Amino acid sequence: MVLSLACTQMKLTPAEAITAATVNAAYSLNAGSGIGTLEPGKLADFVIFDCSDYREIPYWFGVEPARSVYIDGVLAFSVE
Repeated sequence: MVLSLACTQMKLTPAEAITAATVNAAYSLNAGSGIGTLEPGKLADFVIFDCSDYREIPYWFGVEPARSVYIDGVLAFSVE
């Protein structure tokens, strides 16, 4: 919902909204060295979406496009 609102109401691009919700949010909490991006040594909670382009993600509000969910780098959910 936050990504959708950022793009449709605040006029952020999808890249700006995703950056704001991930790496910028982590650094605002003084936690950027351990979370916020997919890098070796960082905690890895992330979702793989069923879409052809990352720019679709903010516009899927109300629809569940998640293909798989990883928590601590381990597959926790998959539709396959």
